[in-house]
Amino acid sequence: MLYGKHNHEAEEYLEPVFGAPSEQHDLPKYRLPKHSLSPREADRLVRDELLDEGNSRLNLATFCQTYMEPEAVELMKDTLAKNAIDKSEYPRTAEIENRCVNIIANLWHAPDDEHFTGTSTIGSSEACMLGGLAMKFAWRKRAQAAGLDLNAHRPNLVISAGYQACWEKFCVYWDVDMHMVPMDEQHMALDVDHVLNYVDEYTIGIVGIMGITYTGQYDDLAALDKVVTHYNRQHSKLPVYIHVDAASGGFYTPFIEPQLIWDFRLANVVSINASGHKYGLVYPGVGWVVWRDRQFLPPELVFKVSYLGGELPTMAINFSHSAAQLIGQYYNFIRFGMDGYREIQTKTHDVARYLAAALDKVGEFKMINNGHQLPLICYQLAPREDREWTLYDLSDRLLMNGWQVPTYPLPANLEQQVIQRIVVRADFGMNMAHDFMDDLTKAVHDLNQAHIVYHHDAAPKKYGFTHWIITLFWIK
Repeated sequence: MLYGKHNHEAEEYLEPVFGAPSEQHDLPKYRLPKHSLSPREADRLVRDELLDEGNSRLNLATFCQTYMEPEAVELMKDTLAKNAIDKSEYPRTAEIENRCVNIIANLWHAPDDEHFTGTSTIGSSEACMLGGLAMKFAWRKRAQAAGLDLNAHRPNLVISAGYQACWEKFCVYWDVDMHMVPMDEQHMALDVDHVLNYVDEYTIGIVGIMGITYTGQYDDLAALDKVVTHYNRQHSKLPVYIHVDAASGGFYTPFIEPQLIWDFRLANVVSINASGHKYGLVYPGVGWVVWRDRQFLPPELVFKVSYLGGELPTMAINFSHSAAQLIGQYYNFIRFGMDGYREIQTKTHDVARYLAAALDKVGEFKMINNGHQLPLICYQLAPREDREWTLYDLSDRLLMNGWQVPTYPLPANLEQQVIQRIVVRADFGMNMAHDFMDDLTKAVHDLNQAHIVYHHDAAPKKYGFTHWIITLFWIK
C-alpha cells in the first residue's frame, strides 16, 4: 500500500518524531506551553528528559521496590483509576484492603483475645504519623484522668538518634518534643539501658525501630519491653507504650528470623507500621499501620465521611489515592504466600551476606553492619595513612558505572564518622552482586592509583543521595 499527502489518518505516523515542530525549539519548562502536542510527541519529550536519570535497579541507596512481576504491573495498571478512599463505590477493593490488614496483623501475631484494627497508607511516613497521633491522643486522655497539667510542658516522644526523618516531621507538625536517645559506638541502636532517662510524665510513647535507616540495625525490642513493663508497674496511672517503626523489617524479619520476638507478642507494643513498597515487594507507595486493639486508637481520630456514597470510617492524613498499590500488595500476598516470601527474603539475605564477605576481602573497609539481620551493609574506610581518596570518591567512581551508592555521616554524636551503605533488594540477585563487586574492586584499584582525587578533604558532607525529605523547588 502506498501513502500520500491525502492519507491524513496515517500522516502522524509517517512524520518522524524528531522532525516534529516540537523538536525545532525549546519548549517552556516552567509555564504551560501555548499549544498542545500529539501524545506521541509528548511521550517522546518526557522520555528524553529522563534518559540520563539513572537506572532504578542500580540504585543501591533506596529501600523501595524496583521490580514487580508483569502480571502484577498489568493488574495495577487496570486499577489505577480506582480511588481507594471511595469504599462504597469500590467495595471489592475495600474488602481487599481489609484482607491485607488481617494478613498483616496475623503475620505480626496480633493477639486472638484482642481486637486489632489497621489501615493502609501512602507509605510508612503517613503510617508513622498515624501511630504517633494515636499515642499522643491516648496519652492526653490518660494525663487528664491522672490530673496532670497539660499546659506545664509539651508532650514528648522518645526515640533513638537513628530515627527516620518522618519522626522529626511528626514532632514538628504536632507540637511534640523529641527526646532523642544518643547513639555511640557501643550503642548503634536504641540504648535500652538508658532509655528511661528520657521518659517522664509527658512522654506519649517510645518508638522502637526495626531497621535503622543509617545502619540497618534493629532496636532490641524484647529488652525494651521488659524495661517498659518495669516502668509501668511503678507508673500505673501514666504508663508508656511502644510503637514499632518496622518500615523495613516488618515484611522481612518474620521470614528470616521468625523466632525473634519484636511484634505484638510483646505486651507493651501497641502499634506497628511497615512499608509495603519495601520488603512487602510493591512499587511505591503503600504503607500499613496496625493497632493491637481498638482501645489504642482514639475514636476522635476516625472520621465518618458520607459524601462518597455511604458513611464509612476513615483514618488517614492523605485522602484520595489510587487503589493500584493495594491491589499490588494483595497480589503479592496470594502469589507468594509464606513460602514464597521466605524464599525471596532468604535469597536477598544470602546476597547481602555475600556482599559483606566480599567487601571485607577488599581490605579497605571496616564493617559496621554485615547484613546479618536486615539485608543492609554499611561500612567505613579502615584507617590507612597513605590513602588520599574518600568514600565520596568511591561513590563518584561507582556512579560512572551506573551504581548509586550513598555516602553520608552518621547521626548526632557520631556525625564525624562517614559511612557507605548498600541496600539489597529482592531484584538485586547474586549475578548483579558479582558484577557490582567487579566494578567496586576496579574502582578501588583506580582510586589507589589516581594522581588526583576530587574529595581529598575527608570532612563529612551532606549531599548526594538524601532520601525521605521534602524537596523545595525553585520558582522560575
